[in-house]
Amino acid sequence: MAQDLRNLFEKDSKLQSAKMSNGHEARFLEKLEKELPVEKKSSGFSFLSIAASVVVLLGLSFGTYQFFQNSGEIEPDQPTVVEASEIKTMGAFSPELKKVEDYYLASINLELSKVQLTPENKDLVDGYIQRLKELNDEYEKLTIELNENGPNSITLDALINNLKLRLNLVTRLKDKLEEFNDDSFEAESI
Repeated sequence: MAQDLRNLFEKDSKLQSAKMSNGHEARFLEKLEKELPVEKKSSGFSFLSIAASVVVLLGLSFGTYQFFQNSGEIEPDQPTVVEASEIKTMGAFSPELKKVEDYYLASINLELSKVQLTPENKDLVDGYIQRLKELNDEYEKLTIELNENGPNSITLDALINNLKLRLNLVTRLKDKLEEFNDDSFEAESI
């Protein structure tokens, strides 16, 4: 029953010499086009997709702008150590510097907002707050120098190191308060 197709085609010479009639291919393609019309694909950038992209970009830009505008604001009920000045800060000179400055100032303010001031730990907190005020004053002096002399690596490094030192100081304050609270709790339980 099973036959080798090669042998079958070799025997049938008619199939090998058969030719299609004139215009057969054109008629076939015309019938095929009627049955299965080819849909033209859009280039991928229709007016609606461009408009949607623009809306998304505008929304993201506005959200980012609002986020960075609000990140520097401090609620009035919280103590303020980091003060805003009227002169240009390092963030005014470069977007990267603004990100660094905003990060450190937000982190400092966030850590300060977590500090619980009680009559027992008031002296400890006051000592750290005094040191933070000194660092803040030094930061303002460096900012004035930055405005007078323009941005240079020494001043920018000093400003960033000042921010790092303040964040480190606030973190140490938080750690000391935890130790103080643990010691107080242990003393009460005895």
